[in-house]
Amino acid sequence: MIRVVHLVTRLDLGGAQQNTLYTAGHLDPARFDVAVGCGPGGLLDDEARRLCALPARPFRLRFFPTLVRRVSPLDDLRALFHLAAWLREERPDVVHTHSSKAGILGRLAARLAGVSKVVHTYHGFGFHERQNRLVRGFYVALERLCVALSDWTLFVSEDNRRWGERLGLAQLVSRSGGRLAELPAEVDRGRKRAELGCTGGGPLVVSVGNLKPQKDPEAFVRVAARCVEAEPEARFLLIGDGELRARVEGQLAARGLQGKVLLPGWRRDTAEILAAADLFVLTSLWEGLPRALVEAMKTGLPCVCYAAGGVRDILRDDENGCLVEPGDEEGMARRILALLREPERARALGRKAAASIGQEFDIDGMVRSQESLYASLAGSRKSI
Repeated sequence: MIRVVHLVTRLDLGGAQQNTLYTAGHLDPARFDVAVGCGPGGLLDDEARRLCALPARPFRLRFFPTLVRRVSPLDDLRALFHLAAWLREERPDVVHTHSSKAGILGRLAARLAGVSKVVHTYHGFGFHERQNRLVRGFYVALERLCVALSDWTLFVSEDNRRWGERLGLAQLVSRSGGRLAELPAEVDRGRKRAELGCTGGGPLVVSVGNLKPQKDPEAFVRVAARCVEAEPEARFLLIGDGELRARVEGQLAARGLQGKVLLPGWRRDTAEILAAADLFVLTSLWEGLPRALVEAMKTGLPCVCYAAGGVRDILRDDENGCLVEPGDEEGMARRILALLREPERARALGRKAAASIGQEFDIDGMVRSQESLYASLAGSRKSI
């Protein structure tokens, strides 16, 4: 039996967290003994508790109150030693870390605990080109140290791998996927739109993501305002929540966009909402590989996105979607309006988008490839 521990900062409703839980619950129980460690307070905590109790594919779940997203030197030091102590108890063959904070602390803790094989997946970076150079340099130095402590470093997109390679971090691309067989979802479009408050029969434009600076939700509101001014029947839906919600709501009020730009919070029926939509938009300033974009493309939606990070891996301008330079809100509004006014062209882009999402994006294929990696690492492990 190969013992595997996954570490993630917090189980928020995001692609990295959903994929981590899916992997933990779908590794072959005849071959793998699995545990997951994370900080508390995520939207997926209850789901994780339910999943780890399923008799067919059980895994152990441990919450660490000191493992927090913000930089907190005292909590971070405590979390490091708490994680190391837990890993000494678990004695895993492989530790697999995800997300920035758990990636750094988890890899350091694994080596302190004497774990012989360590894997990290970059689902994006905790640093970016818009940061202060000294701050970014500090985080890059930390990542280089932790890469030196890792046996395998995985990236979810070619773009991130190339950038990581320039920084001395890169190794292998492992796609972040979804349940492709379930897309597009079956849905009563009219009923779903009515449930969301989108009435009137106009086009529906959807975006999905945390309301945080990386996703630039305020840009989404400004783009929506330009589009609604030109096409008053259009409705814009931003699925997600986060630290910028109050500012986004303030923008909606200031621009008189209530009822035209909707904020339903996090939803677990995203696949159905995508199937009821006409167009998908993403204003992320930097990205790993957005799971929501993969799902939107497989659903057959035409997509208009900032050309950021892993988005460029899968979306090709005027071939299977539309790319706009990050920050070009006028250009994004123009491309959205063009597709809303040319539905045949929009549908053609959507068909090409769906055809371009192959089996390498299927989450079950991702799990099988990780099983092979863990087995290979465990087979060559040193004694602890």
